[in-house]
Order: sequence, then C-alpha cells, then structure tokens
Amino acid sequence: MSLLAAAFVLLRNKPPAPDPLEPSSDRVVNTNAAPAAAVATMNVAQAVMVTVDLDFGPKLPSIAEALRDVERRHEPEDGVGRTFSIIEAFGEPTPEGKLRVSMHVSTEKPGMGALAFKRTGETLWRSRINAGTNHATANPPNSKNLTVFLDNLQGKTWVVDGSNNPDLLLAAHLRDSGLAVSSVWQDGVEMEVGFIYSSCGCPVKVRAKRMGDGTIRTKELPVIFPDDLAVVRVIEKLMRW
Repeated sequence: MSLLAAAFVLLRNKPPAPDPLEPSSDRVVNTNAAPAAAVATMNVAQAVMVTVDLDFGPKLPSIAEALRDVERRHEPEDGVGRTFSIIEAFGEPTPEGKLRVSMHVSTEKPGMGALAFKRTGETLWRSRINAGTNHATANPPNSKNLTVFLDNLQGKTWVVDGSNNPDLLLAAHLRDSGLAVSSVWQDGVEMEVGFIYSSCGCPVKVRAKRMGDGTIRTKELPVIFPDDLAVVRVIEKLMRW
C-alpha cells in the first residue's frame, strides 16, 4: 500500500495512547554542553522533548539545517531498523549566540537510542528503550499511518476522513459530519492543522492558510517529521505546499 493510499488508515488503526496510569510519557530533557548525557529509561510509544543549546559559531543555521548536524544513533535489540524518530523540531537563537533546538522524540522499538552533535561529538540525549506496557505489536514503526485533524483556532476541531483517498486535503470530508473540508475551511482563513504519524501518537501541529484550492504555511516552524521524509511528501501533496 502506498503512503498516499494509507494516509488516513489510522482512523481505524490508531497508535497507542500513553498509559493513563503512568505519570507522563512526554518528558522534557534540557542539556547545555554537559560532558555526557545520562542514560534515561523509556518505553516504546513514549515521547520526550530534548532541548539543547548548540554552538555553530557566528552564523547560525535554520532549525532544518541544524538537524543535519544532529546524529541519530540506533541500537535496536533485534538488530534491525531504528529505535526512535524525531517527529518535530523548533527553536531560536539564545542571547549567548547559540541555537536552542528542541527535538520531539518518539520511541519506536526496544534497544538503545541517542542523539549526538556531529561537530563536537557531544551526546545530547541517550536512553534505553524497553517494550513496556505501551508497546503495541499491531502498530510497528514500519506500519505507521497518517491522521489529519483541523482546528479553527476558535475551539472547534475536526478529524479528516481520508477513506476515499483524496489527492487534496480540501477535497476530503470530515469524519463525523461528512462535510467537505472546503466547506469549513474558507478561502483566506488560517487554521491549525495537526498530523499524527508516530508510535507515541503525538500530534504535530502547524499553522496554515487556505489559498484557493491549496494552503500555505503561515509559520516556518516546526520542522515536521524530519526522519520520515516520505510522509512529508504525502503531506506536502495533500496541502499543496
């Protein structure tokens, strides 16, 4: 099944939500040039926000460019594939002239995972990833699917039904009402568009404005799904970016 054809299958096969009995699966880790990152312990299908201040010298790159200098290190228990993915990233310059980068990491399979700054070799984050109670064998990393939802920024949210496999988001319909997306998203109006494509089931949100039959992003950040470029291409086609 192609990514486009599978774009909305997740409406029937949603990734596991974090266990409500656990304190929180979305943690925050901050490091500032520490000698070595401590080894954390997480379960599959959890998330962590890793925030670091990186020194690029006098000329700071964009967040997308900075991610090229962040090495992903994977040691899966079964020796196959990756143990985590970065699902979004954002940041800003610091008063000290560094670039603060926040990376939203979703754990995918048991093993070890780490992030390192290529320019210095510094370990930014490292974690042992266990199967845990959130592990869902029905949703392995290689079968993730895309869910799209809309928020009109006035308290109304809709889930998009892509069962007819539309080429454009505006040609799709809403899951509950059956209304066309184009009927609730008026031309020239800005909305928040959310995408779920991760083992943790975490939404990644962007701001976009409808322009005719397509949309444009109104904010550059976050960088979405930098480790899953195939789904980024699907999103770009749906949104006509």
